[in-house]
Amino acid sequence: MRKLLMSLLMVGSLLAAGIGNAIAADASAAPAAMTASAPADASAAAAAAPAAPTAPFVVDSSKINSGDTAWMLTSTALVLFMTIPGLALFYGGMVRKKNVLATVMQSFAITCLVTVVWTVVGYSLAFTPGNSFIGGFSRVFLSGMSYVKGDKATLLSVSHLAPTIPETVYFCFQLTFAIITPALITGAFADRMKFSSMLVFMTLWSILVYSPIAHMVWEPTGWLASAGILDFAGGTVVHINAGIAALVCALVLGKRTGYGKDVMAPHNLVLSLIGASMLWVGWFGFNAGSAVAADGRAGFAMLTTQIATAMAALSWMFAEWIAKGKPSVLGIVSGAVAGLVAITPASGFVGVAGALVIGLLAGAICFWSATWLKHKLGYDDSLDAFGVHCIGGIVGAILTGVFAVKDISGLDASVMLQVKGVLTTIVYSGVVSFVLLKVIDMVMGLRVTEDEEREGLDVILHGEHVE
Repeated sequence: MRKLLMSLLMVGSLLAAGIGNAIAADASAAPAAMTASAPADASAAAAAAPAAPTAPFVVDSSKINSGDTAWMLTSTALVLFMTIPGLALFYGGMVRKKNVLATVMQSFAITCLVTVVWTVVGYSLAFTPGNSFIGGFSRVFLSGMSYVKGDKATLLSVSHLAPTIPETVYFCFQLTFAIITPALITGAFADRMKFSSMLVFMTLWSILVYSPIAHMVWEPTGWLASAGILDFAGGTVVHINAGIAALVCALVLGKRTGYGKDVMAPHNLVLSLIGASMLWVGWFGFNAGSAVAADGRAGFAMLTTQIATAMAALSWMFAEWIAKGKPSVLGIVSGAVAGLVAITPASGFVGVAGALVIGLLAGAICFWSATWLKHKLGYDDSLDAFGVHCIGGIVGAILTGVFAVKDISGLDASVMLQVKGVLTTIVYSGVVSFVLLKVIDMVMGLRVTEDEEREGLDVILHGEHVE
């Protein structure tokens, strides 16, 4: 307990140092009521980097589009469904039986933890104007997120990135992205990380890594957004970001005890298939919801998501069939997730041909990275979080620059700009994740003991087990 308290004090000091430079910029920028128009979807707004509006503002409730709001409420529920129960079951089925409760607990606890962090400061740092790298503090504790019912009109606050829906809905939608991103990282260190250390790391990572990357890519004043980076639904912000942090976690913690010697086969692939299926369904909220409107772009994003996912699942399945002689359940569901990851940055920008090619390449390349590359380099990424999410995200991000159709997106695409976004995310997320892990390890330790690892985290960390 004493070590945990010390770590929490460390959290406070690091937090102040990491975001303190945004205070001065925010202090001079008072929220104002604006009536200027903004693009309907967050990704197009970020890429186009319009001059106005530049801050959250207040509108008459009659200005809210009920269709857009209904779709975004649905999308928010779908994306939350991706983490709990989708990702929890997908990861839970792939670990050994002695660690299944610890694994699903990580996804559930992160959902609760990030909700509070996002409410207190994360949303404000990501989606309010500040500087090129971090937002301001106008929405700390959701200050100013108003709902005022008067005699003549009901006034609602809306985001400059989503002016047709209440800001509360946009907040919750972006919250679900902030939840699933750190939850994806847990697949890399399954079976061996302390629960307490995981909570501290995810708190710091959400604030110091996720919020700045989201701001740089999706806030119109962000560094990458103003450069013209295209990321429709989070290939860079979510998947490359989480994937490279996952690799750093796997390297810093080291290999699982018995890795390469003991059998570490998944204990229940039915759970993993159910979880992957939930991810697939929820991903329509992830991608089509990123249009932030019930419009044609949302429909096209749904179409390309379905096509790329199916193609990637088949691509992985046939690649494995050729390489190993049999197509596996784990292979086809992993391929589907790889396709979902790769189409994420491109879904609102590419056509059918682009979706087919992205799916085909994502399935084959992610199979290669999760098998040959992992064994060649010798790292222990337990559930292939890096091999699927970072590699799949890179494939999708770069191919967005190749296949983006201006008639669909209304935007120009550049492979070199996409590479710039990829490299920026890899370097920033990788370096900060490494520093955070090392500091936490010095203060409270990261890994359970060898004996505890052999006994299983369910009993050691949570006092429970599955019969």
